Amino acid sequence: MTSAPEFWLRGPIDGFPDLFQPIVHALLQAQDEIHALMKEFPSELLWKRPAGMPSPAFHLQHIAGVIDRMGAYSKAEPLSQNQFDYLKKKE
Repeated sequence: MTSAPEFWLRGPIDGFPDLFQPIVHALLQAQDEIHALMKEFPSELLWKRPAGMPSPAFHLQHIAGVIDRMGAYSKAEPLSQNQFDYLKKKE
């Protein structure tokens, strides 16, 4: 992992109101940790399903989709056609 302090200890993130700071910090922290954990991860294992469980690649795609939809929900916007198409592909 990185040697930098966790994002919430680094102070406010420009461009986001105080109410959203905890969310922005959590997302940036998760992104940082995911990148660190996946840096040395063998690509041939991305789609492997250990013990029949979903693959790491599935989880990475799921995280991306959830965060994308959370952005729309946080602005009280409906999902876009692209977001619905993405969900249909994942069924």
